[in-house]
Amino acid sequence: MGKYEELAKKIVKEVGGKENVNSLTNCITRLRFKLKDESKANTEVLKNMDGVVTVMQAGGQYQVVIGNHVPDVRKDVDAVLGVLEAPTESGPKGNLFDQFVDMISSIFQPILAPLSAAGMLKGVNAILIFALGAGFAESSTSAIFNAMGDGLFKFLPIFIGYTAMKKFGGSPFLGMLIASSLVYPGFLEGAATAQFAETGGLNFFGIPFSIPPAGYGSTVMPIIAAVAFAAFLEKQLRKVIPDVIKLFIVPFLTALITIPLTFLVIGPVMNTVSDALGNGLLSIQSFSPILFGAILGFSWQILVMFGLHWALIPFAIIALSQGDPTSLLTPSGSVSFAQTGAVLAVMLKTKNAKLKELSIPAFISGIFGVTEPAIYGITLPRKKPFWASCIVGGVTGAIAMGLGMQGYQMGGLGIFRYPSSISPDGDVKFAIYAMILDACALAAGFAIAWALGFKDDEPTIQLSKEEAKLAATGHKKKLAKDDVFSPAKGKVLPLSQARDAAFSEGIMGKGVVIEPTNGEIVAPFDGTVMTLFPTKHAIGLISDDGTELLIHIGIDTVQLEGEGFESFVEQNARVKKGDKLVTFDITAIEEAGYSTQVPIIITNTPDYTDVIATSETSITQGDLLITAIISN
Repeated sequence: MGKYEELAKKIVKEVGGKENVNSLTNCITRLRFKLKDESKANTEVLKNMDGVVTVMQAGGQYQVVIGNHVPDVRKDVDAVLGVLEAPTESGPKGNLFDQFVDMISSIFQPILAPLSAAGMLKGVNAILIFALGAGFAESSTSAIFNAMGDGLFKFLPIFIGYTAMKKFGGSPFLGMLIASSLVYPGFLEGAATAQFAETGGLNFFGIPFSIPPAGYGSTVMPIIAAVAFAAFLEKQLRKVIPDVIKLFIVPFLTALITIPLTFLVIGPVMNTVSDALGNGLLSIQSFSPILFGAILGFSWQILVMFGLHWALIPFAIIALSQGDPTSLLTPSGSVSFAQTGAVLAVMLKTKNAKLKELSIPAFISGIFGVTEPAIYGITLPRKKPFWASCIVGGVTGAIAMGLGMQGYQMGGLGIFRYPSSISPDGDVKFAIYAMILDACALAAGFAIAWALGFKDDEPTIQLSKEEAKLAATGHKKKLAKDDVFSPAKGKVLPLSQARDAAFSEGIMGKGVVIEPTNGEIVAPFDGTVMTLFPTKHAIGLISDDGTELLIHIGIDTVQLEGEGFESFVEQNARVKKGDKLVTFDITAIEEAGYSTQVPIIITNTPDYTDVIATSETSITQGDLLITAIISN
């Protein structure tokens, strides 16, 4: 626990104890409890407690006002509460594609680094096999490298079971339990199917079911669908199961219902989708190889995201096992290089240090043919680079099929697919074609992604709040005043008319209220973003001269969970006066029943001799709003 451990323990005790807490969230200044019984909370004790500014009760929430350091206090309160978790999000906002991006990114973002590592390990093994020959390929050392590189992919459903359950608001380890049943030995490699074939096949209490020949290892969609159902079921069970047995009975019943349902319905449905896709693509290939190459090349990465690309692999294996070359997977060959080129464009163009750092292993993995880190972490969240790589993949796929390129064995991807393009009699023509096409795909992916551009993450700076304050203090001693210019356009009201006592009573500091006439907030000075709350309804800034400012958009708008808000900066970003910070939908806020008032507070008011607000009753962005007088 942190430095607020004692305060956290006292707060939990005075709100009625852990057993009285249904949920806990926080905004930029306060802890927001939902209590089972607010009468059990000792409100007066909390109001007079050191470290607590005040207590407010509104909107079904018991609000303990802390101040700007509330995130640090929240961490220690969470530690005291233990297993209590904040309520889950109501769901991704935006159009269907935005919702899809939000879901996929949230599920795969936490495992990007291991995915990158696995791809690089597979690449190392392929290099060693190519350099050392067949003897190394059959060695136990190579087997260990295979285990290191393939282990994550084989048991990928377990990883996704955790992250997807977390995304859908369920218990992550329960998601792992469900996933582990799908990759249980016997089910994973088809042994169970063979074992029970002579006794009527697989069934569950007489209800027959089937498992794909390769099992559910490396698949994505079955476990995501299963976990989505499990998360919903778990929430419903928690509402009706008594607290005294909830800890064990809820996961027991969730698993008991979900796992058989996955084997009986969810898995087979996903397999049907995969089979239909595979058969459809084969039909297209027979009709027009070039059209097939364009479609498969364009859609390959989308298939990879859903794990549906595995639908094609059995058909390729059947052909190769019969000694025939196959062009079924040929259109996908250069796609990883198109994706890698797009990643390179992002890596060189972005000004965000974290994104640049994340792009490096994604680029390396892409060279080895593992594009999941690039897709989920780099290009898909930024949309245009992803579509750029899809377009290039479609073109190279069509060219590959037009050239009649074929594969002679199941091989690696990326630069390690070239040996599989060499014919048994030593003809390297297709391997050379592949190298040229891959180089073109890399260059085209880079060029198109660079030309299309993308919405870059805000550049980060390595400046802590403490460093900003120290720098500001050095300037502040030389100044007589610090000016704050209006971040919003609208009607100016005294702070006492704010519709929230924590603001109107001056508890958070001196300032003003603006009733906005447009939905845009701009930087009121040159400075640094200290805090940007995830719901984007509040932002904390510090000027280059040390003024700490809180801009709170609306009253109780944290309840909107970010709907109607869009931010254009991130925490620790540098801003110049007039830079766009946040936009918000005034109509949506009002229709939701919340006030659109924008309290603007100097939170370090005690550092100043006086804080003087404008006497104007209406104001435009950039007009002088507040002057903070500094004692010399």
